[in-house]
Amino acid sequence: MAENTCVLAIDQGTTSSRALVFGTDGSIIAAEQAEFPQIYPRPGWVEHDGEDIWRTTVSTARAALARAKEAGKKIVAIGVANQRETSVVWDRKTLAPIHNAIVWQDRRTADLCAALKEAGREDEVRDRTGLLLDPYFSATKLAHILDAVDGARARAARGELAFGTIDSFLLARLTGGAHFTDATNASRTSLFNIVENRWDDALLEIFNAPRAVLPEVCDNIGRFGVAKPEILGEAIPIFAMIGDQQSAAIGQACLNPGDIKSTYGTGCFVLAPTDGFAKSANRLLTTIARRIDGRTSYALEGSIFIAGAAVQWLRDELGLIKSSGETQALAQSIASNNGVYLVPAFAGLGAPHWNADARGLITGLTRGAGRAEIARAALECVAYQTADLIDAMAGDGAPCATLKVDGGMTANDWLMQFLADVQNVPVDRPEVMETTAFGAAFLAGVKAGVYGGVDDIAALRKTQRVFAPDMPACERERLRSEWKIALDRALR
Repeated sequence: MAENTCVLAIDQGTTSSRALVFGTDGSIIAAEQAEFPQIYPRPGWVEHDGEDIWRTTVSTARAALARAKEAGKKIVAIGVANQRETSVVWDRKTLAPIHNAIVWQDRRTADLCAALKEAGREDEVRDRTGLLLDPYFSATKLAHILDAVDGARARAARGELAFGTIDSFLLARLTGGAHFTDATNASRTSLFNIVENRWDDALLEIFNAPRAVLPEVCDNIGRFGVAKPEILGEAIPIFAMIGDQQSAAIGQACLNPGDIKSTYGTGCFVLAPTDGFAKSANRLLTTIARRIDGRTSYALEGSIFIAGAAVQWLRDELGLIKSSGETQALAQSIASNNGVYLVPAFAGLGAPHWNADARGLITGLTRGAGRAEIARAALECVAYQTADLIDAMAGDGAPCATLKVDGGMTANDWLMQFLADVQNVPVDRPEVMETTAFGAAFLAGVKAGVYGGVDDIAALRKTQRVFAPDMPACERERLRSEWKIALDRALR
């Protein structure tokens, strides 16, 4: 393959859309990012305008492609990674959404999930999907949209509407109507049987979801369609689609049991590959890690709803900082947290608690507490939540020897050291932290012949720094004990 050959990755996230072009050696040739508005119609509700997602996806992709072409590069394929569970329903002819996308953080269907639990349906759902009954997943979001929009259920029955997660929506727009998803995104809907790899009639009945709106489920590598030349300036084949956390696992070469990665974006997601379908005893999720050449690989996953979003809250709602980078200096400016803890249950709590009703709190405030204490608490809570998940995974037979990390928050050296300290496990930060985008690009590049097989990703991943634990055991135990007290208060 010629050295000027490249792959475009579309990385559509919760707060921004990104487009990156990767070369044959895995280096970043071009990168563009655009934030878009978050919509909060009511407390606990979170939406995105599908047109904002589309506009920022196209603008960043065009800009990245232009920069790559200026450098003499040729783009041969597209890989798509996306925020998972966020749900869209659109008109098959116009491709226009009939309702704002309901975001994975949204809690509006908590009562429906609680009613299904009360009816004794959770074990059946979990046995088929690996998921718990929670508003986080897509099925109840789909039901809400169809019930909230006048005539939508009738239109769905007539085949006029299509449902999908963001990957499917972007694919439809890029190609002019193709309606596919991949197995990783399907596995997060609560409608897909991950043992039998199919949409499940029993699950469709439980969630009142019409089969007519569902996309065809494909492997992560395949021929999904071709981006129309009027959109990106040329016709480029789309050879890979994958959920963002599974894509990060690919980019981190986290492919086999014993590998564990943690991604720090809006939320935090810890993923540990397993030998086959493994049901957690600690309320972790079982998910499809990838499906390639018809072979399905699985993983245990712990989902933290609020990680980087806590820092955004400091900036956007409280006005305590102007940029996320300020938090490191603030945390370092004090010798300890001075007893201040933040439990960021802004959208309930995810694994291993799965409490949709929990709400955020700050404990330990005194008159002397200020910006530094609150900023430090916003960073520390990410590490405490991660350590709780690492413990749960160890309890499920997946102990962590080294934690591979990625995402925007990993640029914060203070947080990475604290993370290593509080969980007593080394933290491995890669040279290229855009692992989510690279995972999707790598899979597309495998199909295009740019890269070898999936196992070859390990040769391209390089460590930038390892943070070794350096905290006395008694201090670690005290901090985690005080965190648990604060956590218990939020769960009451």
